[in-house]
Amino acid sequence: MSSYKIDTLDKLYTATSLKKWVEKSYAKQIKIGFVPTMGALHQGHISLIQQAKQENDVVICSIFVNPTQFNNPDDLVKYPRTLSHDLTLLEEVDCDAVFIPTIEEVYPDYPNQTQFIELSLSSLGDVMEGKYRSGHFAGVVNVVYRFFDLVKPHNAYFGLKDYQQVAVIKHLVNEMGLPVNIVACPTLREASGLAKSSRNTRLSEQQKNDAVVIYETLLLGKSKTHLMSPIALRNELAMNIENSVLKLEYIEIVNPDTLEPLTDKWVSGAVCCIAAYCGDVRLIDNMQFIA
Repeated sequence: MSSYKIDTLDKLYTATSLKKWVEKSYAKQIKIGFVPTMGALHQGHISLIQQAKQENDVVICSIFVNPTQFNNPDDLVKYPRTLSHDLTLLEEVDCDAVFIPTIEEVYPDYPNQTQFIELSLSSLGDVMEGKYRSGHFAGVVNVVYRFFDLVKPHNAYFGLKDYQQVAVIKHLVNEMGLPVNIVACPTLREASGLAKSSRNTRLSEQQKNDAVVIYETLLLGKSKTHLMSPIALRNELAMNIENSVLKLEYIEIVNPDTLEPLTDKWVSGAVCCIAAYCGDVRLIDNMQFIA
């Protein structure tokens, strides 16, 4: 990319300071890459920033624990917050700027007004996360729309661990005609296969070992796609989780575009998605079964 370089990590705390940073970038006609996060950064987030740095002139990361996408207030309270550690990681990877807003900077009339747009998600919002986390995607759609409006990125980077979220955000961009390219990045995993997640910090070492059954179940399913129908395989994989110490919330094998569950026939790109509790920590993961 260009030789444009910010020497130190610009820490932006207000929408006004962010606007000035964005205007400065646009004045130099440089490409902005954006990585939105809720903090508690790990190597999965860092991999997004590294890819963004390869494909853009400058990269900005946001750190904001969005209250409107938590249907469980207790989950919001327990969400890990590690700002000092996060800033160190961003400096080490040469991120150009970080936006660290208060709730009021994102939602000026909070808690009275948290909706910037209304968007029908149809089947994308009715299944899996949408079914078990009421209001979750309304919160996601609105905070992402707000950030896109503030940051005005050319490219925005999201991890495929949250497969349904990526599908919803692509739908948002298409339906609203937003001038941003969504880049979906592969899931990063621990050596054990456990998907990297901020929530992993709440797991004990034993629980981290227990949670590997999610990855093992996905691998088992991928190896058996040629042996049975999607619904039969889904039922077998559900039993595999239920026979472990984890509490299964859902497992579905879905159409990659509509996210509608597959029953009798396989389709190209079929994805298996799982949500399960390890203790009181909710974990999600997915894997493409059919190329």
